[in-house]
Amino acid sequence: MATMLEHRVSTAHSVAAVFVMFVAVAGLFTLRASLVRAQTLPPPVICPTCWVPPLVTSWQWQLDGRVDESVQATLYDVDMFDNDAALVARLHAQGRMVICYIDVGSWENWRPDKDSFPAEVLGKMYQGFRDERWLDIRRLDSLGPILGARLDQCAAKGFDGAEPDNLEGYQNDTGFPLTYADQLAFNVWIANAAHSRGLNVALKNDGDQVADLLPYFDWALVEQCVQYDFCDQFVPFTQAGKAVMAAEYRGGTRRVCPVLNALNFNGIRKRVNLKKRRVPCR
Repeated sequence: MATMLEHRVSTAHSVAAVFVMFVAVAGLFTLRASLVRAQTLPPPVICPTCWVPPLVTSWQWQLDGRVDESVQATLYDVDMFDNDAALVARLHAQGRMVICYIDVGSWENWRPDKDSFPAEVLGKMYQGFRDERWLDIRRLDSLGPILGARLDQCAAKGFDGAEPDNLEGYQNDTGFPLTYADQLAFNVWIANAAHSRGLNVALKNDGDQVADLLPYFDWALVEQCVQYDFCDQFVPFTQAGKAVMAAEYRGGTRRVCPVLNALNFNGIRKRVNLKKRRVPCR
């Protein structure tokens, strides 16, 4: 008969063995999921004519109000619907490059194409924004033509690239059972659609998918990574020589800028309304 000590040791060995087996199985599933993604995702669409922001790029991000064209920045990121080809041409004449902001993951009730979205793709209200609703990003059969038309407008107005917003619906209460794989497929589609129209494209937030999406996106735009301590998720972009534009809404520049500068991010301090006010970190 085994002693109590022998029983405890035997039990500990059994628990350890089960734990090792669990880790091995979990690792196998992770590897298998990674392989499945690699097999099912289309290859990146390469855009040899696209202008891509250098690793160090000064930028202005203004999505509200009349665009202040006097800001000394290489890259301007402005709303696509609210601005016309004439603005883009004037900024180009000053040597600026211009990015169009478009929402791709949620529906906004004030956009001119709002009635193009079928009711079945509209989900729950975007928290904090009563005039926005999440989209069922799995329905590219319905969303593809609408979002493609938005990217067509970006290209037609002469924009150099696109900043597609709300690329992490799968982490939110959208009203749809969205998965990591659903989001990955959608984001890849957006990136390839932009490149096929001669537009560079930014990964907006969605830090948990950086490893999978890095080959598809030209640069990244991240909000409040110092405030919420997740800037490290975007270091793979700078390691790959791709620019990271970082905006902080809270904290003084003496607190946020040293962090962003140390990471070689292009940091700016903005107000959350994203009007013209801007304080660059460098």
